[in-house]
Formats: sequence, structure tokens, C-alpha cells
Amino acid sequence: MELFIILKDIILPIFVIMGIGFFMQRQFELDIQTLARMNIYFLVPGFIFVKLYSTQFSGQLFGYILLFFILYVAVLFVISNLIGNWMGLERSKKTTFTNSVMFFNSGNYGVPVNDLVFRGDPLAMSIQVIILTLQNIFLFSYGIFSLQSMNTSKLQAILGYFRMPVLYAMAAGILLNIYAVPIPEFIWVPANYIANAMIAFALFTLGAQVAQIKFTTGLSAVYISMFLRLLAGPAIAFVILFGFGVKGLIAQALFIAAAMPTSVNSAVIAQEYRNHPQFAAQIVLFSTIASAGTVTMVIYVAKLLF
Repeated sequence: MELFIILKDIILPIFVIMGIGFFMQRQFELDIQTLARMNIYFLVPGFIFVKLYSTQFSGQLFGYILLFFILYVAVLFVISNLIGNWMGLERSKKTTFTNSVMFFNSGNYGVPVNDLVFRGDPLAMSIQVIILTLQNIFLFSYGIFSLQSMNTSKLQAILGYFRMPVLYAMAAGILLNIYAVPIPEFIWVPANYIANAMIAFALFTLGAQVAQIKFTTGLSAVYISMFLRLLAGPAIAFVILFGFGVKGLIAQALFIAAAMPTSVNSAVIAQEYRNHPQFAAQIVLFSTIASAGTVTMVIYVAKLLF
């Protein structure tokens, strides 16, 4: 019964908005690249800035989440690389496969899940925002570098990272928060409008992106990626959290955050740099659909274990 309530009250609202985006894309053939850029360059930076500026969290909490994130991603990187070698994937496809496991949808899926699970609890949301920020920094640095470095110099790949506004939004939000710098109303009010628009617009975009994905055969690598992201991912997170001896809301928020499906942006950058984009998009589609069941289960388990 509780699993059904979680599915109905937390997961279903997310898929309703995604469904609207899916339907609108099928009806009107929206410009997906424009929608993606609206998220990456406008809404996500605005959301991160507002949340990091307005949320009170300690440097100790940030350091702990950073350590958890580094360990978690490092383990996923090693495992996905080993499995990619075992499957005999060529270097470029193995990079896309590894990215699909490491990069999870902490923004337009993780944020609304966190908001619904913890009923807008500021500490839980601050944890999700930190994870979202670290994910974006990682994806738009290493993720782009790993793909660009196959076709361009490593220096050019590194310089491309500094064009991403997420880095500056995060730095501004943290620094202004630490030094308690007041923000004028004529800036703070529109900033909040932008932040409040992020979740709905991001889910809409996700649905529109899924509508463009085509089914093909030969999906063994896709299924293995799904298994690593949706099942092995939470299991690894649990081991790390258990090793740290963390319990309560912090452990629950991190455990649930680690269970999100593959990030849509992993498919976006694969498309941008033409590195097996259809393969990346299929992983996003299948993991997003399957996550309705797996994320529901993880939320239920989180309440029992922590």
C-alpha cells in the first residue's frame, strides 16, 4: 500500500508533466535544442543561485556531500569501465556508456522527487541542490572533456568548461551566502521567478526529449547501463553511507539522489559532440521509464534503512 502511495503521490506527478512535454513535442515538433539551452543556460543556473544563496548549510555538510559524491562517482567510473571493456565496446562508445552510468538526473527529476518526498524540507533540498551543482560541474567539465578530447585538443576541451554559467551561478550563490550580501528586490524577485519555473520546465523538456528517441534492436549495452544506474547505483550509495555511519534525513536524501535515472544532459552532450547520440538517448529513455518502479522502491527502502 505504501509503495502505491509513493508511486501515486511522488512519481506520477513527475510523469504527468513529462507526458505533457511528450505530447507537445509529438504535436508541434518543438525545437529541443532551444529547450535544452533554456535549461542549461537560464533555468538551472538561476535555480542553483537562488537555492545556494537562500539555504543555510554548514561547510562541514558541503564537505561531507562532496566526499560522498567523489567516492560514489569514482566507484561507478571504475565499474562501468571494467564492464565496458568486458563487453568489448570501442573507446568512443565506452565513453558514452560510462557517462550514462556516472551522470544521473539530479535536476529535472531529482529535485521534484526530493521536493515531494521531503515536503520542501530546506535541509533535504539543500542536499539535493549541492548534488545537482556537483553533477552539473562534473558533467559540463569531465563529461564534455571526455567527448571533446576525441576530436579536439585537451586544452580546448578544458576551456569549453568555463563557458558554462552553472559554475558562476554556484560560486555567486555560495559567496553571497557566506558573506551575507543583500540582494536588491528588483534582482531577487525575478531570480525567484526563474528558480520556481525550473522544475516544471525541466520535466517538460525531458518529456519532449524522450519523444524524439527511437527504439532499435541490440539493446544489451542499454540494459546493462540501466542495471548499473538504477540498481547498482543505490547499492553502492548504501555501502558508502553505511561506511560513514550516517543516518536520518541526510542519508535518506543522498540515498534517493543516487537512484535517479541517467541524466538527459548525457544524451544532450553526446548529440552535441556526435558521439553515439542514439545509444545515449536510448539509455535515457529506458532508464527514465524503468525508474518509475526502481525509484519508488528506493524511496520505500530509504525510510526503512535510515
